Amino acid sequence: MRPSISIIIPAYNEEHRIGETLQALHRMKTEVDPQAWTEMIVIDDGSNDRTSQVADRWCDLLIRYGKNQGKGAALMEGFLRSSGDIIVFLDADLGESAVHAVHLIRPVMDGLADMTIAKFPPARRKGGFGLVKKLASGGIYRLCGFKSAAPLSGQRAIRKAVLERIGGLSSGFGIEVGLTIDAARSGFRIVEIEVPFKHRESGRDWSGFYHRGKQFLAVGRALLEKWRQRAT
Repeated sequence: MRPSISIIIPAYNEEHRIGETLQALHRMKTEVDPQAWTEMIVIDDGSNDRTSQVADRWCDLLIRYGKNQGKGAALMEGFLRSSGDIIVFLDADLGESAVHAVHLIRPVMDGLADMTIAKFPPARRKGGFGLVKKLASGGIYRLCGFKSAAPLSGQRAIRKAVLERIGGLSSGFGIEVGLTIDAARSGFRIVEIEVPFKHRESGRDWSGFYHRGKQFLAVGRALLEKWRQRAT
């Protein structure tokens, strides 16, 4: 029997993009396997726009938070409410490019990987200076020996048994770093795949630097937590 799939999408004020993303995922279903049962779970993380109204038309389960809880909490809630054998984490702003999630799912479905991670095409606009990525990739390698080219990518497919084995997910912006370290330490097969996803890019402006600053601190906390776990 083919494994079932749960697609989990956290969303915060994404009314203009999430509808296109979910519609693209509906089209993707037939490309993965027409016989595989797929559910789509959206966690509206305290949005103050029409994210929930738009998402409710296309998803199988809508979870609404009254106030923003953060990405880690949203993904963990989706995982706990999921019923698929394969868990797919995707961002809400992928739009039409979400159809390419099939490239993440197939290797896991076919038993070639326990977790796949999407590598995005080169950015179309100048963003930060790569400090967060360098911190994340260097920390991952030092703590578990895995060389990651996409340490911050949130677009992933993973066997549910892997998440159950490692005890779920970390919190905050460091969730991807923690997940990679835990999976690699446990000996699971991680494969990074080039996927032509497109999403909103942050630039070299105040909001972009503020976002990357928060991300830098969160990744640092995640690495420190995993270092302490190894030391005990």
